[in-house]
Amino acid sequence: MERAVVQITLFGLLLALATTQSNKGNWDIYSFHINSTVASRYATTVITSRVANRMDESKEIEFQVRIPKNAFISKFTMFIDGQVYDGVVKGKEKAQQQYTEAVSRGQSAGLVSSVGRTLEEFKTSVTVAAHKKVTFELTYEELLKRRLGKYELQIHARPMQPVKDFKVDVYIDEKAGIKFMEVKGGLSTNVLASAITKTQMDKQAWVYFYPTEDQQKMCDSCGEEGMNGDLVIVYDVNRNPSLGDIKKSKGYFVHHFAPSSLLSIPKNVVFIIDQSGSMRGRKMIQTRIALVHILNDLAPEDHFGLITFDSSIIHWKRELVQANEQNLESAKKFASDIQERGSTDINKAVLEGVHMMNAHPREGSASILILLTDGDPTSGVTNLERIQSNVREAIAEKFPLYCLGFGFDVNFEFLEKMALQNNGVARRIYEDSDANLQLKGFYEEVATPLLTDVIMTYNGGTNLTQTNFSQYYNGSEIVVAGQISDNDIETFTPQVVAISVNRKMMFSDTNAIVESNGTESDSHIQRVWAYLTVKQLLEKELVLSGSEKENAKKQALELSLKYSFVTPLTSMVVTKPQGENTDVLHKPREGGTPSSAGDQALFGRSSSRGFSGKLKSNGYQRAGLPSMPAHMPARMPARSGGAGGGGARYGGAGLSYQHHQLPEQVSVMSVRQHDIGLDNVGLLKSIAIQPDILISTVSIRNIDVPLSHRFLLKTENMSLPLCFDVTGDVRLKLLRHPSRGLSVNGELDSVQNGGFSRIVIHVNPDLIVEVDAKEIHVREGQTLTIHPGQDIITAGSLTVIRRDKEIDVAVGDTRMVILIHEKNGKQFLWPILRQKPLDTNVSGLLALKPAAYEEVQHSPSTRLMIKDQEIDVARASAVDYSIVSSPTHDCWLMSAESALQTRLDDFIL
Repeated sequence: MERAVVQITLFGLLLALATTQSNKGNWDIYSFHINSTVASRYATTVITSRVANRMDESKEIEFQVRIPKNAFISKFTMFIDGQVYDGVVKGKEKAQQQYTEAVSRGQSAGLVSSVGRTLEEFKTSVTVAAHKKVTFELTYEELLKRRLGKYELQIHARPMQPVKDFKVDVYIDEKAGIKFMEVKGGLSTNVLASAITKTQMDKQAWVYFYPTEDQQKMCDSCGEEGMNGDLVIVYDVNRNPSLGDIKKSKGYFVHHFAPSSLLSIPKNVVFIIDQSGSMRGRKMIQTRIALVHILNDLAPEDHFGLITFDSSIIHWKRELVQANEQNLESAKKFASDIQERGSTDINKAVLEGVHMMNAHPREGSASILILLTDGDPTSGVTNLERIQSNVREAIAEKFPLYCLGFGFDVNFEFLEKMALQNNGVARRIYEDSDANLQLKGFYEEVATPLLTDVIMTYNGGTNLTQTNFSQYYNGSEIVVAGQISDNDIETFTPQVVAISVNRKMMFSDTNAIVESNGTESDSHIQRVWAYLTVKQLLEKELVLSGSEKENAKKQALELSLKYSFVTPLTSMVVTKPQGENTDVLHKPREGGTPSSAGDQALFGRSSSRGFSGKLKSNGYQRAGLPSMPAHMPARMPARSGGAGGGGARYGGAGLSYQHHQLPEQVSVMSVRQHDIGLDNVGLLKSIAIQPDILISTVSIRNIDVPLSHRFLLKTENMSLPLCFDVTGDVRLKLLRHPSRGLSVNGELDSVQNGGFSRIVIHVNPDLIVEVDAKEIHVREGQTLTIHPGQDIITAGSLTVIRRDKEIDVAVGDTRMVILIHEKNGKQFLWPILRQKPLDTNVSGLLALKPAAYEEVQHSPSTRLMIKDQEIDVARASAVDYSIVSSPTHDCWLMSAESALQTRLDDFIL
């Protein structure tokens, strides 16, 4: 089996900006996290930026991020002062009113969003009150496309300021197996190299990039404004040389087909080069250079032709000739002498190329037609639809046509439609210094055909994406997704039939089907199908007409709305606090013309007033705390309250404590500083594998009430988390992973600051790791090793990396980060489950699923409905210890049994 090198580039994990020139330095990005999960080549990326207004007056704060052009934004949320503002995806027509109103008032409302070659720009802003904070969270999804034998995940960081809490977490899950991984790019060299940690297992890999503020200013492309460069992750995977791999779950499947151990097919290729006057200057120079390089790469068994055109046709030779040394030297001299002149007759040129190809058929070869032009047709036949019809009729689906549009003057939509009508693709060539390399790179993608007439069949499959492909090239990949009829895996039979070097080949292998486990996988496979289906329906909508065109558009719109994809048929209405403009985010087609060379507006802005479709805020009214609910246990300590209500008010460590009426059993004599924390209360919610349990501690000390620890449980739809208290000196079951023999327990700190004083990890009976704030003890059998300070520890499947303020623990498909916090000169631990196991049989506080509840509006006191049970709650506060700056947030306080919907004793050792 040949090993394929995969280089995953997911364009656009670009650090979000929160900057305006006038306000620069007045606000602070105190935390910025990028979490990206790549599973079965589908990437889900969440960018979370936390910004604080440090001024004594309100300031407009911007969030600006660049994402891949092939990606669909699926979620955007802002958190401001306890309120939640979500973006909602609507059909473009329904959102157009906001855009039109914005234009009429002279406000910014650009529809074009392309930035450079591969990125689109998302940008929004919101007014933040003095000394207040805002959290932005953007989610986007992309099916990575294999080119030249690799996928690419490129992280471009340009924060415009050093960020105190800056992290990039990348998780790769490939069922085929990972053989090799490395990290490249400008941000991986010199001083920043030490900020990168990589961990590789059989089928999973992790890359962490945690540069300090000083490092962000010291790299090759860094300065006082922070980082400006790329991080690229490269890895190898095993590939099934036959059918490839098929992942299936809950009635959906995705099939990746990329055989490599095949003989290459000799090709016939005709290059059709525009030499009209508009190609004058650098375009023509770069085209000549690229052609010479491409001709050098032709194989001896290939045949080729070369014609140039303006208003007339210039032949190098009138027939296809073999790529021998003599012919190549003659062709390179011809290419070097091409001169720009005249107008543009695309119709005549392409038809001549088709004639040359048809006049010299060769059995057992693959034919390719490549057109390069930089403008519209200006002579001969100039009607675009007539040209497309002529070309389609002449080619008659016998071979693909690839259209390369040079620069932004070209009518790209015309070229894209003509290419798609003839089983090819269109690619824009950017008029930059490396345009000749772009041309050569495209040719390399189609340089080695391995199969022709590829037909993918799936007995027992339905609602399939594209299944017929004219050619398959070495280094590429065919991806098909669909549904399995009645979810019957027994009758589901995949097969691939294709032609390779004069012989018919059949690929089939039932062992290629992999059953996925867990709800995360179920959703993942289904979203791959939806993404690929929408992409292909948008392409069909471009080339079809009449009722077929409308039907494809309707299906694409329905799926876009169902899965909340921002596509060319939908827009996202970004809601904001009352009185601020509503942003309308549009996704353009590639053919759009940019408003400037490097920076374009992405969305329209319009007034939120009068918009009936505006998404209602998820915030809640503040009110005084009610009396202690009767169902709460007597051992429950005094609670922290919200800002409303009366009573004595006490200052704590970042917490406002509201003194309210308490049960007679609890006598509060004094309140000392609170140590409160929470992990990922929606603000850090990013991907399915993020932690669901949120942990915080509250220390309320008097002679009658023992130390209490507060836990917060993440909830669905980004609503306020639930919180409950655990009192006393107990040890808790944090995680149980039976299939790996992994268990994690935490011992609560009852003496110092709250949190955990010790965390114990059992990998198996012979491998136990004990972590405290000072040391790590590793016991393997009868051998005990103590690791003080920073260190990297490996033992079996376990990897532990200790840094200054955190400890990374990776075991198989599980990754946990233990933060080290300090309060009043004392340290305590804080566990965060960064990578949740896919196994559905995992339990423990860190593995709890998000809770779901509804507010009961008719109740005189605040009540929540959880699983058909009404529960009295109180508004409380907690500090987010999942990040260094520890911001304060709100939660709904209730008994542990009510929040967990089970006995608390189930989680106590």
